[in-house]
Amino acid sequence: MSEPETEPAPEIVTDMATETETPREVPDEEEEKIRRLKKLEEALEAKSLRRIISAYLNYPEASEEDLKRWERSYRKLSPAHKALVPHFPMKFQRLRRCISANSFFIFNMLQAFDPPIDLSQELDGYEGSNSECAPHEKYTLDERHDSSCQPALTNSCTYQEESKHIHVPKAGVSVEELQRKEAHDHSPKDQSENDGGQLNHDHGSELCAYHDWLDSSIQTHVPLVDVDKVRCIIRNIVRDWAAEGQRERDECYKPILEELDLLFPDRQKESTPPACLVPGAGLGRLALEISCLGFISQGNEFSYYMMICSSFILNYTQVPGEWTIYPWIHSNCNSLSDNDQLRPIAIPDIHPASAGITEGFSMCGGDFVEVYNESTHAGMWDAVVTCFFIDTAHNIIEYIETISKILKDGGVWINLGPLLYHFADTYGHENEMSIELSLEDVKRVASHYGFVIEKERTIETTYTTNPRAMMQNRYYTAFWTMRKKCAILATT
Repeated sequence: MSEPETEPAPEIVTDMATETETPREVPDEEEEKIRRLKKLEEALEAKSLRRIISAYLNYPEASEEDLKRWERSYRKLSPAHKALVPHFPMKFQRLRRCISANSFFIFNMLQAFDPPIDLSQELDGYEGSNSECAPHEKYTLDERHDSSCQPALTNSCTYQEESKHIHVPKAGVSVEELQRKEAHDHSPKDQSENDGGQLNHDHGSELCAYHDWLDSSIQTHVPLVDVDKVRCIIRNIVRDWAAEGQRERDECYKPILEELDLLFPDRQKESTPPACLVPGAGLGRLALEISCLGFISQGNEFSYYMMICSSFILNYTQVPGEWTIYPWIHSNCNSLSDNDQLRPIAIPDIHPASAGITEGFSMCGGDFVEVYNESTHAGMWDAVVTCFFIDTAHNIIEYIETISKILKDGGVWINLGPLLYHFADTYGHENEMSIELSLEDVKRVASHYGFVIEKERTIETTYTTNPRAMMQNRYYTAFWTMRKKCAILATT
């Protein structure tokens, strides 16, 4: 998973009809329409990726705004009340250093990222008057999206990028300022503060060479909801790649790994290891652990927020504990102490490249249904593992149908997760689809597509929860093993 010496950036291939007829059979205007549609999709691709990168780069500014709001509230206290919390100014200083440490990790992550497309592309000339060529609302924020996968090989992991399309407002943000700020804020690794405020960048890494695609001219200010996704990613890093996330991994991943180990006892003796797909792989830890068990393992993830981060951890990590982040600083609620809120988390807890993965481990970006409905995947997988995934669907029936299509006869589907349908409470989008089945209905639909339940039970767990917080949401998740007993006839 170390960086390859000479590896070309992967290309994003749009999923659209290609010209197969002779020029005499296709009118010139049709050729032009296809060409413009392809250009529009490429420009939307660049625009959406700029927005995601901008969300990461806007993290320091948005976090500083939160901190200034907390300081304003503190200044409104009476002198007598201020005297009761005299440590608050020092806490604010510590918070700024924590934000700086998180920003340092983010900027290094972005510096290592190699965009699969030209980010300078613009929509000028394609919007407005050409609306008949524009893709549908799948290009709006939080919609599922088409994707094609092209390999970007590393020494240990095939990494395949995704595409995502969202509309972006126009504004500017100075990346150069962030670079200067981070270079100034990070002194040598002996810089520290007592009682949980330690800044311990043991990695000693220097900033990577500056990328032209990070130039401020192609950056934008983004809505705070986008920066909230960045904060969510930071919490997800703890779940997948920190020692502090081990309890959650034991609750969620361990039952899955034990079941795979039990179901495929002879996998080490086979000439070709069994193949396991992990849709909704997030930051990649579960897919990696399955690979370490001796499976050909592929993680699938549609979020570019996740893909950029997982690629960095999987492919560029040099040693365990290389980076220090502060994931719990963005809320002052339900903290037992300031030291708990400001405690450092070292990541990753293991060196991915030295974990013992099986050859063929890969990550594939894109919408699960769009990517795996291709005929090349039909009946190709021995196992499909879904963890906190099936309720991310607009149409869960389509997910179940796709899982059935891609599994071999006799293949197994292992699932763990709730039914917190992600699009159930989407307001203001009349055309937003959300099919919300009860667990009973999910099992009935699975039976229709040839699945027979072999095991099922309930597992109590959390998801990206601060283990030291006074409030922790717990899920009573459905855990099952289903086996595909027979081929399913096409339905109308």
